[in-house]
Amino acid sequence: MDGRFNLDNQLCFRLYTASRLITQAYHPLLSEYGLTYPQYLVLLVLWEKDAQPVNDIAKRLLLETNTVTPLLKRMEAEGILTRTQGIKDARQMIVSLTPKGRNLQKKLSAVPETVGSSVLCDSVTPATVPGLFGMLDGIINQLKNNKNEDTQ
Repeated sequence: MDGRFNLDNQLCFRLYTASRLITQAYHPLLSEYGLTYPQYLVLLVLWEKDAQPVNDIAKRLLLETNTVTPLLKRMEAEGILTRTQGIKDARQMIVSLTPKGRNLQKKLSAVPETVGSSVLCDSVTPATVPGLFGMLDGIINQLKNNKNEDTQ
């Protein structure tokens, strides 16, 4: 049998599996506050910098705006954020945290460490995490460059 087609030899499968399992580790921590993992990612973006256009949030998350918009609408309905028309351009929607959204940052402050510590093992230690980030960033940047070349 050709080893190239063995599931365990596929980098994509390992990345996919790790991503799914890490996302699952967030679930019980976020569901307590009625949040999904994608909504948590939106909050992380807005905690870094509040009052951002939808396009900027989507770009930061490497998602399309039509994927982010339903998330934002649900979060707005929950009172976590607001969406208002831009002052300079009425077509642009600006997303801002409400007091409830800002308060979630304090409530969720232990989440990064809790999930981070759950992935530590013999090969992933606090000392090796920066190298792992570097490898993953290299893969992400290469794939983004490939995508940009394909669209030109």
